[in-house]
Amino acid sequence: MIRYIMAVGVVIGGLDKLLGNRWGYGKKMEEGFLLLGPTALSMVGIICLVPLFSYVLRVPSNMLYQLAGVDPGMFGGLFAIDMGGYQISAELAKNTQIGVYAGIIVSSTLGCTILFTIPVGLGMAGEEANMGFLRGMVFGLITLPVTLVLGGFLCGLNFEQILKQNIGIFVFLGIVLFGLLKCPERIEKGFFAIAGFMKIAGTVGLVAGAVYSLCEIKLLPLTASIEEAMEVVASIGIAMVGSLPAAEFIRRRLEKLERLRSWSGLDATGMAGLLVGTVSVIPVLVMLKDMNERSRVINAAFLVCAASTFGAHLGFTMKAEPTMVNPMIAAKIAGGISALILAEAVMRRRKQCCSCRRKHPGSRNRRTDCQ
Repeated sequence: MIRYIMAVGVVIGGLDKLLGNRWGYGKKMEEGFLLLGPTALSMVGIICLVPLFSYVLRVPSNMLYQLAGVDPGMFGGLFAIDMGGYQISAELAKNTQIGVYAGIIVSSTLGCTILFTIPVGLGMAGEEANMGFLRGMVFGLITLPVTLVLGGFLCGLNFEQILKQNIGIFVFLGIVLFGLLKCPERIEKGFFAIAGFMKIAGTVGLVAGAVYSLCEIKLLPLTASIEEAMEVVASIGIAMVGSLPAAEFIRRRLEKLERLRSWSGLDATGMAGLLVGTVSVIPVLVMLKDMNERSRVINAAFLVCAASTFGAHLGFTMKAEPTMVNPMIAAKIAGGISALILAEAVMRRRKQCCSCRRKHPGSRNRRTDCQ
């Protein structure tokens, strides 16, 4: 069904382009195709280095497996799904089922957030938007276990297996959340450092992969060919070309729902961001600076789990593990909705408390007095 929806999006975009882009769907199709460039630039080099990353991680992951029983494939979940996470999980996994779970479910949420969304978002959102963006990330990370647990069940794992395999991730999430709440400046610097490392690694991998493809000379050991990486990027690009026109059509329908916007407190850009974020992260990160504070927080929370569900991650999963498309979509959307509910509840409570402080500045029991 999703393939047909994207195919319809391509047809609509193509027809509109032929008619002179009268309704804007042709432009959206072009935008989807043009995203191939930045997507390839950020991904191809990392994918070329996947065999090297797998080799480096093999020893520590096997040690953890012997000590705690955590499958080595879970290490791949720390990388974004389309930046080596799936390949590393498949390469290291002792249990194929757990390798698929880590490579699809964990990589498309935790790995994508840690290695891409937060580092890139801090750079693109601007200083004014960074605080709201990080606050939203906190809400999203708190509800990430919803995706990890539901995704595990849909992959055929039982609760004991899910808990055992994710124990290290839960500890890691606790450390990151503590840092974001207590010393956000240091965590920001840490994520900027991660972004810098990934940029360097991506450039090195791109050069090594290109030289190997052109001359069959390996500048680095265990380097994959650039053609393999480009094949992955191409499958993602096809999904983007169809998804953006379809998302634009739905966005225009949502813009007319003024009652929903007034109830949620989101501005028009924030409402559009929720929809566009399920297709591509980058446009939403650019849009953050144009949103109000509430929209920034809620969009950031939603992105942790739901980012690129119907775009890059769908395209990759269709290519790598077609049977995991439905579990991936269900787990990511469930986590995103959970983050929306949590962020909305906290933001509404915060608004009520601020209102009570203004009305009863000297009261010890402001909520009772206000009611």
